[in-house]
Amino acid sequence: MAKEVTSRSENFSLWYNNLVIKAGLAENSAVRGCMVIKPYGYAIWENMQSALDKMFKDTGHVNAYFPLFIPKSFMAKEAEHVEGFAKECAVVTHYRLRNTLDGSGVEVDPDAKLEEELIVRPTSETIIWNTYKNWIHSYRDLPLLCNQWANVVRWEMRTRLFLRTAEFLWQEGHTAHSTREEAIEETTRMLEVYADFAKNWLAIPVISGVKTASERFAGAEDTYCIEAMMQDGKALQAGTSHFLGQNFAKAFDVKFANKDGELDYVWATSWGVSTRMIGALIMAHSDDNGLILPPKIAPLQAVIIPIFKGDEELQQMKTHCESLKNRLKNSGITVKIDDRDNLRSGFKFAEYELQGVPVRLAIGPRDLQNGTVEVARRDNLTKETVPMENIEQFVLSLLSDIQDSIYRKALNFREKNTCNVDSYDEFKEKIENGGFIMAHWDGTAETEALIKEETKATIRCIPFDGDKTPGKCMVTGKQSDRRVVFARSY
Repeated sequence: MAKEVTSRSENFSLWYNNLVIKAGLAENSAVRGCMVIKPYGYAIWENMQSALDKMFKDTGHVNAYFPLFIPKSFMAKEAEHVEGFAKECAVVTHYRLRNTLDGSGVEVDPDAKLEEELIVRPTSETIIWNTYKNWIHSYRDLPLLCNQWANVVRWEMRTRLFLRTAEFLWQEGHTAHSTREEAIEETTRMLEVYADFAKNWLAIPVISGVKTASERFAGAEDTYCIEAMMQDGKALQAGTSHFLGQNFAKAFDVKFANKDGELDYVWATSWGVSTRMIGALIMAHSDDNGLILPPKIAPLQAVIIPIFKGDEELQQMKTHCESLKNRLKNSGITVKIDDRDNLRSGFKFAEYELQGVPVRLAIGPRDLQNGTVEVARRDNLTKETVPMENIEQFVLSLLSDIQDSIYRKALNFREKNTCNVDSYDEFKEKIENGGFIMAHWDGTAETEALIKEETKATIRCIPFDGDKTPGKCMVTGKQSDRRVVFARSY
């Protein structure tokens, strides 16, 4: 039988952890707070990388790579930045080990202390802007549109696979511009790229908006974000894009000569998404049987399972299954045959349900005679017997419908679990049920902090779209320009 997964209703957190491990996505490492991303989980990340990388390059960006180690003095140059990351930094102080005097092991060699300590990259603004100083001299050097795929380290005390680990994988874009307007346009453009990716690849509906001052990235003038709702009603920040103003250019003295020959500081952006999006993918769509993966991001879109008794029937099936596989593969569908003879077909069905493979095709002796195949879809667990003729077009159409169906289900869930609230008492009651609450806020950090302290809910974003009708703050009664999105979050 397939490995059992704790139900979502029983314990959502345990269900998530069960699913990550039992579906073979990742596991905890011997290094505290770090994870091993297993081949199936990494294949999902590779598909995300591939799609996003094309989207970045289609918008004029190029990839580069910058050092993992950052001199400690660089972090100190931007005050808000260092304050925001100081508690999460891992620091390299020595560069050599030696055998202990008693021969019991190894120890840090005290004579190998670094002249300047190095920070293990928590984010790359400082090392990149120190580099950009050598690259940028004139307006002709701008805009500079770079992205890097990398790992980062943020020393988290409480970790969860994919959602929050001490080391994780991500991409981080860092761009330089000649005007404020151009940098803001870039910040918005990249948020739209993330929203497009979330909707059309991950099948996750998101709300786009701007963070409040207390929630913005350390060192940014503004942080834009996409917020997604998970099946337990909590919010997950799925991507961010930051307008950095001239803060880092001033910190690292990055100037350029404009068209009038005058020196000015460069305008900057940074933006990123991480392997946390795999966590979002799991929690937004999956069920008690296992993963549900949108076909566009699934490592394997279809699996062919021959049903046979003995070697003679298996050999009859193999040629037929190989022909079917080639037809699907030639149509751009990722597919494999599972003809293992040591497992029952029922076990295989459950295994691929657990792994979230969108389409399963089963072929038995009767199907060979009738020229048919049994096709099952993972998202709603329905199946039907269809003719082999034009099977490629049938499966392609089915994959498209599954992709759309998964998105519609997630969107309907979000809409069902989003409500307007006008009083603080009602807010306190509703927030216990989870979901997004649209409420008026007076715009002060004090009120925002009070709500967070008393309810554990935060302002996820001030949405670009939505209800912009003025009203009164639910807490203070002061004037409010529009409703904002509140939720408890990961």
